[in-house]
Amino acid sequence: MAHKTEALFRDDAYLGTADATVVAVNDRGGIILDRTVFYATSGGQPGDTGSLERADGTGIAIAATITGETKDEIIHVPAPEQTVPKVGERMRLAIAWPRRQLLMRMHSACHLLTVVCPFPITGAAVSEDDSRIDFDIPDAGFTKEDVTARLMELVRADHPIFTRLISDEELASNPGLVKSKNVRPPAGTGKIRLVCIGVNASIDSQPCGGTHVKSTSEIGEIHIGKIEKKGRENRRFRIRFGPMPPA
Repeated sequence: MAHKTEALFRDDAYLGTADATVVAVNDRGGIILDRTVFYATSGGQPGDTGSLERADGTGIAIAATITGETKDEIIHVPAPEQTVPKVGERMRLAIAWPRRQLLMRMHSACHLLTVVCPFPITGAAVSEDDSRIDFDIPDAGFTKEDVTARLMELVRADHPIFTRLISDEELASNPGLVKSKNVRPPAGTGKIRLVCIGVNASIDSQPCGGTHVKSTSEIGEIHIGKIEKKGRENRRFRIRFGPMPPA
């Protein structure tokens, strides 16, 4: 039977710690809690790492966070040779915040790239220092320099980033909100989470369950490191932190 974990990060991505209770430990040692600040791998964003602290002060290092039978079941995967807690134990949770913050900044940067390049997305992967988005573009017609300049305009404008919920019906009546060519947001729950950029979502709005910063200025300096041809109608854009290196 799948368990439902309260995902605290969906309402506040800046929560780094929390208290929770162990509700299950699966046959592979994965720990399931009643609530968590740990983001589980999904949508191209890797899951959080960090630690769980037991009442006696001993710690359990968490090497990965994944989903279980459903998206609502979040499994904390201990590093090798860690003690497994018992059901009912209270734990103090702490994510590896510097890593999460980098992922939040990167994920937000990826959203900006979909604004600059408004084409169907065929794939994406977020990491701490080098992320990618694949677009369905027959002929890119873009340069690294031009895309970087447009991205940095959006970053420096300090646009707010926030979330809101819409119904399945609202999403169905606005199909343009979905930018992915192959992946559809989960339907049937009655609530679709949108990540919006700009006052009144004037810059962008799209379904996403990931974690993001509160404003574009928090992303910091970014640049396009490479634009690769990955097929007749596929171009891969790689985003990196920092200024663009000299040619």
